[in-house]
Amino acid sequence: MLPNVQPMTPLTLTASTLVTATGRGLGPVLQALRERRSGLKPCDFEDVTLKTYIGRIEGLEDFSLGNELERFDCRNNRLAWLGLQQDGFMVAVAEAKQRYGAHRVAVVMGTSTSGILETEHAYQARDLAGSLPAWYTSRYRYTHNMFSLGHFVRACLGLRGPAMVVSTACSSSAKVFATADRLLRAGLCDAAIVGGVDSLCLTTLYGFSALQLLSASPCRPCDEDRDGLSLGEAAGFALLEPSTYVSRRGAVALLGYGESTDGYHMSHPHPEGAGAIRAIRDALDRAGLQPSDIDYVNLHGTATRVNDAVEDKAVSSIFGRTTPCSSTKGWTGHTLGAAGITEALISVLCLKHGFLPGTLNCERIDPTLRSWILRANDVRPVRRILSNIFGFGGNNCSLILGTLQ
Repeated sequence: MLPNVQPMTPLTLTASTLVTATGRGLGPVLQALRERRSGLKPCDFEDVTLKTYIGRIEGLEDFSLGNELERFDCRNNRLAWLGLQQDGFMVAVAEAKQRYGAHRVAVVMGTSTSGILETEHAYQARDLAGSLPAWYTSRYRYTHNMFSLGHFVRACLGLRGPAMVVSTACSSSAKVFATADRLLRAGLCDAAIVGGVDSLCLTTLYGFSALQLLSASPCRPCDEDRDGLSLGEAAGFALLEPSTYVSRRGAVALLGYGESTDGYHMSHPHPEGAGAIRAIRDALDRAGLQPSDIDYVNLHGTATRVNDAVEDKAVSSIFGRTTPCSSTKGWTGHTLGAAGITEALISVLCLKHGFLPGTLNCERIDPTLRSWILRANDVRPVRRILSNIFGFGGNNCSLILGTLQ
């Protein structure tokens, strides 16, 4: 066991919800996975002319949050509101609030861009003197401000416990699980709402295009001819409670997590996957498990040549070719700050339904990859899953989810 990594008490996911380009709610997302139906379509976001595919959630442009929440109105918070309304999640939170008290339920959210689209629109609407419009400056703290998402979710759910937003690029909404565990162990709360929301915006679309990382077709993780990622948007939330309180046999729980930072390069991961290996091993140690105890690895699998190759080095060095792996980015696109919660909840679906999604759009597996990459869907019992999220610049997080025995 590595220094400073102590076994954790499992945290039960007593409620969860997910919205992606494949559907609104866990049921439609599972159906899309089973049918191998992607949510990626040719880019039709605003007036963007890039030749790429995106996972856009339809309908966000057509509604507002209403008078009570008007100050929070932006694409990201609209997406959060849509997510909160699925799968009976708000009812489950209300019951937890009644059990513990509103001041004892924490809110820990992840996002990478928050309401940046509002700022992009504001700059387009500057007057001749270059001043930003009043509608923007009066609402900045509720929209683009990085805490906006946490503030909004807390207000929607009527909670008064600790609240924060994690923004560490792609690993943001995976690291919220680790933060929630620390808050619970410190006695600062009795339960936690964790989640993440990231929405499409011009900065990420043109930014990843400038980095030459966007694919002109739906992304193809692990494929020999992969040429880049597809961007998407998503909202996901989970209610975490100590397994000592909720100890149902067969319930899905967070068993372990590992966090690391490569400290290698501003954008590139460590070429040998050093930080990724550390995150995976810390997660195993914290869960008290061996590599052979993991039934499936949900890869970060962005479909960029470098990231897929580096992750494969890390995963194969620990699991060899004995553990099936796949990426689900071909369904949702890379949802950036929401990727952690999206893939954690997809892992929950795999655990509950004994289902492994084969890597969508992967026609020929890159022969240089050494892990056991699934191309086709598989049905089998699944008890424990490792979900990897390796962010920009090597900010890494690995989660282990499993069913309580």
